[in-house]
Amino acid sequence: MDQPSGRSFMQVLCEKYSPENFPYRRGPGMGVHVPATPQGSPMKDRLNLPSVLVLNSCGITCAGDENEIAAFCAHVFELDLSDNKLEDWHEVSKIVSNVPHLEFLNLSSNPLSLSVLERSCAGSFAGVRKLVLNNSKASWETVHTILQELPDLEELFLCLNDYETVSCSPVCCQSLKLLHITDNNLQDWTEIRKLGIMFPSLDTLILANNNLTTIEESEDSLARLFPNLRSINLHKSGLHCWEDIDKLNSFPKLEEVKLLGIPLLQSYTTEERRKLLIARLPSITKLNGSIVADGEREDSERFFIRYYMEYPEEEVPFRYHELVTKYGKLEPLAVVDLRPQSSVKVEVHFQDKVEEMSIRLDQTVAELKKHLKTVVQLSTSNMLLFYLDQEAPFGPEEMKYSSRALHSYGIRDGDKIYVEPRMK
Repeated sequence: MDQPSGRSFMQVLCEKYSPENFPYRRGPGMGVHVPATPQGSPMKDRLNLPSVLVLNSCGITCAGDENEIAAFCAHVFELDLSDNKLEDWHEVSKIVSNVPHLEFLNLSSNPLSLSVLERSCAGSFAGVRKLVLNNSKASWETVHTILQELPDLEELFLCLNDYETVSCSPVCCQSLKLLHITDNNLQDWTEIRKLGIMFPSLDTLILANNNLTTIEESEDSLARLFPNLRSINLHKSGLHCWEDIDKLNSFPKLEEVKLLGIPLLQSYTTEERRKLLIARLPSITKLNGSIVADGEREDSERFFIRYYMEYPEEEVPFRYHELVTKYGKLEPLAVVDLRPQSSVKVEVHFQDKVEEMSIRLDQTVAELKKHLKTVVQLSTSNMLLFYLDQEAPFGPEEMKYSSRALHSYGIRDGDKIYVEPRMK
């Protein structure tokens, strides 16, 4: 069989990891393995290969010499081949079958939809635990073949593959814990439920950027479909009613939820979004990446009660009654005006006269003197002012700085201002 045209895996490997481009280094996290020289491999002693190989965007189209791959890559456990030109699963199989300890494989953005994955080829992937097929346009038939041949697969990435439907596999994949299937077009819950059937042990489901509009499933059925689901990401989905949020409580082990950018929450403030979500989801310990502490949960649940207390009975959610049972009926929070006072009432003392006056606190001492001219019949230049704080232990304070604002003295209602003529 003729070798496909283009650059081979081995060619790129020799170029990238030659001593000129990848010098031998030692130290924590920098371990490099140099296998013994195989017969007929003049490059062997000159290559320094790490156990994690990154060969993305290198124009790779084929495997190259399989004996060379086996000799060089016996120690490799992670391989990134994303954004190359691999379009034949047989060529991928030639590479992977000669990397016996491979656990992580990234084949994103390779045109692999152009060929059929046969089970004999997929068998070479058997040891892989994490497989990335983003933007590969891999068909569901290809995914099913992989699932049947990878008994230890734990994480699968199927983003950007233009899926509008999900095709059920003939067998369940009991090992899969994480499914990352963002940026597709899965709008109907009947497609999402198939994922629960295929992956009964799923711990983490990442569905961001799918236009899922509603969760059409009974509570009992949801619990059976996703019995082990601990985390779900529904960022930028199409969910638009609170009933769908309430249904998330049906997942018996759910602890973490991500729900940013959904139509339902657009009309709420940032504070309302978080508190209303926390209150409706009693089992979650993390929301949108942030831990929900016990204090925040109590604050949110009390906020929820007050938020709905004025709603008509028919519009009050069931969760409201649960929380009233927990905390009782709460009083509305008092409205506290935290703005500074703009004016106060003080006693103005001059000789034997006392007059109660309202004065503005935004004016200066000089402006106050002008205001008092007609009251005490003194010119401003012949007037001394003293301020007496009711609680001050040191007696009256002279208001000697004409440009000083009255509010800086901390004047309160009931305080006293004494006016005296300047002694000549």
